[in-house]
Amino acid sequence: QVQLVESGGGSVQAGGSLRLSCAASGRTFSTSAMGWFRQAPGKEREFVATINWDGYTYYADSVRGRFTISRDNAKNTVYLQMNSLKPEDTAVYYCGGPLWGSGTRPTVDYWGQGTQVTVSS
Repeated sequence: QVQLVESGGGSVQAGGSLRLSCAASGRTFSTSAMGWFRQAPGKEREFVATINWDGYTYYADSVRGRFTISRDNAKNTVYLQMNSLKPEDTAVYYCGGPLWGSGTRPTVDYWGQGTQVTVSS
């Protein structure tokens, strides 16, 4: 059974940092594109960042320069380092993969359960 489990969410003040982790089990994701998405209250789930099997990364304009996606294939884990957090980054963050298609609306095979990130001003 494939599972993606996110961790690392929490509450921080604006300007702070958090590191999210997404641990995968049930199959290897080392040859798959993986991504992070988020959903704020009353809004649709939106793309945040993706990382290909070869390490190529792509970011939403709203987080580029502040967030960094990375992966450790030996641990079957994907990370999202979030710096300079803003109140508008408040959302439930989801890990997803494998991803199919390019751009900001890929098809996602599996989703994690999500982890809450709250940024206060």
